Amino acid sequence: MRTFTAVLLLLFCGVAASARDDWPDFRGPWCDGRANAPGQTNLLGLPLHWSESENVKWKTPIPYRGWSSPVILNGQIWLTTATLDGHEFFAICVDQEKGTVLFNQKIFHHDNPESLGAAINFNCYASPSPVLEPGRVYVSFGSYGTACLDTTDFKVLWQRDDLPCRHFRGPGSSPILWDNLLILTLDGIDLQYMAALDKNTGKTVWKTDRTAHWNDLDASGQPMGGGDFRKAFSTPIIIDVGGAQQMLSACSKAVLSYDPATGRELWKMSDNAYSPASRPLFDHGLAIFATGNGKAELLALHPDGHGELPASAVVWRSARAVPSRTSGALDDGLLFMVNEGGIASCCQSVDGAEVWRERIGGEYSASVLYGDGRIYCFSQEGKTTVLKAGRAFESLATNQLASGFMASPAVSGRALYLRTKTDLYRIEDNGNR
Repeated sequence: MRTFTAVLLLLFCGVAASARDDWPDFRGPWCDGRANAPGQTNLLGLPLHWSESENVKWKTPIPYRGWSSPVILNGQIWLTTATLDGHEFFAICVDQEKGTVLFNQKIFHHDNPESLGAAINFNCYASPSPVLEPGRVYVSFGSYGTACLDTTDFKVLWQRDDLPCRHFRGPGSSPILWDNLLILTLDGIDLQYMAALDKNTGKTVWKTDRTAHWNDLDASGQPMGGGDFRKAFSTPIIIDVGGAQQMLSACSKAVLSYDPATGRELWKMSDNAYSPASRPLFDHGLAIFATGNGKAELLALHPDGHGELPASAVVWRSARAVPSRTSGALDDGLLFMVNEGGIASCCQSVDGAEVWRERIGGEYSASVLYGDGRIYCFSQEGKTTVLKAGRAFESLATNQLASGFMASPAVSGRALYLRTKTDLYRIEDNGNR
């Protein structure tokens, strides 16, 4: 059964043979922001140019506020939203073809949500993205609640609101599916742990506390920054290492690997950064992490270590234009990124050698997308810069929508599904170019 599950996992997140019409995870079917299957050479026909009046098949207003990315399966698009004060939390389903809202229902209520404080401009109460499988959607708002819904009749099958964590600046880590588990990441200022729920019942299967060396206590023994240096917003990935599955996860002060079946920590590399949001990547046998804020670095490790890893275990590291919020995308041994300040860059995934680095302008929270030999970068000002995915920097197009991007994009077939701060768009080439 485990072998069969591993095969399904690889088809879901790594070695499928062609492009897919579904986008079940916030970073797509291969969990790495890639619209084309690894090794695929056929073009999907994704749009290069658009505006409010060009190549918009439909545009649907989304109420309240949510930075969760759209996920797509079987003609449905799912996303979440929440009231600005954090009292009400909603799941929304949109018809993929027509853009009509099929379902919009409050899933959770909270009497006393914690204020977002200074994070109000870059986070909200509905930032974790849903995850889909046939017949089921799983939505999470961090400690404010997690639920499973039937995608046929929209009934809530189970829900949990008893997993404590003070997100303080709001939740950010998205849930992932593995085998019969829904795995949650809860890194707050008070508690930091991962938990796996039985995806059919919602019951806790395992819970594992973080073992990072915080080194953030002041003279009185209290965490400096009110605990800010202990939070994290990253979403894990699951990889295959010699036939065994590992779950790669970034938290404040460390990057770690776990056994997804049991939650047992396999290895850990300590670092000096905090509050990472970028999702790990895996390429050429290397686990690649962006460590977060403070002393931000890219770290590449062989994932075959055990216990506390020494500094010598790092294959390569880089501190140039490292993103702390956005996630990168891979293609043909190249890692493409854009950081919060609008610097796009490309390096080799095997050794970290910089290929190019250019300022494209704007501020960024949405992760980059790879598709049709292009890199799409979505700014908080609503501008999308399209770059050639190659060894020389080349800007192919810039496109502007009315509102900015905080959510990462989704792809299905020839269309881009873009969530701005106010609307969900289906962007598709109408054939005029």
